[in-house]
Amino acid sequence: MEWAVLGLTILFAIMTYIVVQGTRAAMAWRKAAAAGDVKVIRDIVEDTLSSWRSTKRPKEVPPDVWRGIQSVQLVEVGPEFVRVSCQAEGDYKLVNGRWFEQASPLQEGMAITSRALDMLLYELPHFKAGRVQIDVYTTFRETGTATRRGCILSTSATREAAREVDWEEWTPGQIVDALGGRYELDDHARPLPIEVEDPNAPDAEGAEAPPTATVKK
Repeated sequence: MEWAVLGLTILFAIMTYIVVQGTRAAMAWRKAAAAGDVKVIRDIVEDTLSSWRSTKRPKEVPPDVWRGIQSVQLVEVGPEFVRVSCQAEGDYKLVNGRWFEQASPLQEGMAITSRALDMLLYELPHFKAGRVQIDVYTTFRETGTATRRGCILSTSATREAAREVDWEEWTPGQIVDALGGRYELDDHARPLPIEVEDPNAPDAEGAEAPPTATVKK
């Protein structure tokens, strides 16, 4: 009986030590991120994106959207912002031996953008980004030329603007439009490649460029 009590006491002490150390580490990360430590912020975002790639798809998220979420790559971070890119190829279904487009790359990109914005603004541990930029890329195939990647949707959202969004009731298109997502369509309503704006430009958000860390690819 005495050995059992001693064992439980030791186990409790070990568990308490682990919890205390974990709490201290979390507080240190949170403090460093709040102070604008770009290296810490980058580590937080990269760890989070890595966890998304290994996490089972939530039931409420369509498979094509979750594939887009798992394709998210970090481009750069700053003391208050995060910029990422992702891929969208559209959703197709085989019917009677023929493939039909159920959602265009732009429609899928909007769905990925709305979901990723929600997650990056509200689900990053230890860091609250003041602004998030998501650039959606797709593959362009032209007869006689090699395939190429191009950005078809770029959305830069501030936390203040995101507060005005109804994440539960609005469609992805409504969310993207409300947050100023940029895209262009041709005469057949197909997405065209667009230029990606530099979030560090002096006129971006009406402020001078903050220090950033660009992720090498």
